Amino acid sequence: MNLAVKDIRHNIGRFFLTAIGIGMLLMIVMGMGGIYRGIIEDATLLIDSLDVDFWVAQRGTRGPFAEVSRLPNNLVDRVAAVPGVAQARKFVFHTIQREIHGKPLRIAVLGLDWPQDHGEWLPLISGRCLAQSHYEMIADRTLGLGLGERLQLGKDFFTVVGLTSGMIDSGGNGLAFFTVSDAQAIQFDITGESIRLERAARLGRASRIDLSRIQPSLAERAEGESSIIPALAPPSISAVVLRLESGADPHEVATTISGWADVTVYTGNEERALMLAGPVEKAKLQIGLFRMLLTIISAIIMALILYTLTLDKLHDIALLKLIGAPNRVILGMIMQQALLLGAFGYGIAFMLGQKIFPRFPRRVILMDDDLVRLAVIVVVISILSSFLGVWKAMKVKPNEALS
Repeated sequence: MNLAVKDIRHNIGRFFLTAIGIGMLLMIVMGMGGIYRGIIEDATLLIDSLDVDFWVAQRGTRGPFAEVSRLPNNLVDRVAAVPGVAQARKFVFHTIQREIHGKPLRIAVLGLDWPQDHGEWLPLISGRCLAQSHYEMIADRTLGLGLGERLQLGKDFFTVVGLTSGMIDSGGNGLAFFTVSDAQAIQFDITGESIRLERAARLGRASRIDLSRIQPSLAERAEGESSIIPALAPPSISAVVLRLESGADPHEVATTISGWADVTVYTGNEERALMLAGPVEKAKLQIGLFRMLLTIISAIIMALILYTLTLDKLHDIALLKLIGAPNRVILGMIMQQALLLGAFGYGIAFMLGQKIFPRFPRRVILMDDDLVRLAVIVVVISILSSFLGVWKAMKVKPNEALS
């Protein structure tokens, strides 16, 4: 006869209520680890999905994800001319917030270098890739947009032609994919009044120089559209991504591009490390602290519960000692109860997590290694928390059974 099981059956209700409470705490600990894994997955999703050899960002920045990067449009032609480069593409990335269906919606905008990139690499669940250079978009389903829905961003209307799944940025915002020109139009959109004031300011600056008096057409041009003024650069891009030719020397290509005074070159692994060391690092430390606190709280609660259960059995323990039961039988009973409590709590945490975690606003990824590590921690907690009950049980005198 197993005394631990017999005692649990005698107090089955209290045992399972206790196990549920422990399970809820362990579920939060489990979820914290899953949220951290999800943050890493989201932060590196685009870097891993694009699968390029090098990222070219603005000199002195850690762009385009960890820091804002601004590069001229024509840089892509310069990069493409480097020996060993098979393909160079523009990359535009920024985040906007708009009110959609009466609710605020944050959208991570990514520009595809049309016509080289139609979005074939995206995990489409419905719809199609981009088929024209303007006014089409592919949206992640977390944005809540429907296929065929029209959305106004800036001065233009865009039609959702495709839906993806799991395409999220490091902040948990759903990604929307446009052509580079459309993404730039959204990023640098300004109101009509701002355009009018800027043109008036250009006209005022032009009228103050002597050359405008000799050539009045200069003043007329200053008041015109920005795109027809050669001195004004077109909208910038965030980065240039490139793939190397088969057999090309990566070090030689990187050295060549790094020699330019206006850019910095990062490999895919370096860009990934910059992302994890920047925005993700503080989240890692904070989640780690919460996990540690919750683990300590779980251990304290289990110790108090086992101590209380032992207090309820002091007369029974004294009786066992009186009839000659060895200490190892009593120790085994308390230790087995602690391990069963931890096992049931862990099982409840896992089952509840499978149902609840998919409903979280951020992605929760449960890795096998993390689950095994948590199971080991639960076993250690169960053993350590039983010591308080064991200590109390060892102090019981056999003659107390006769009192």
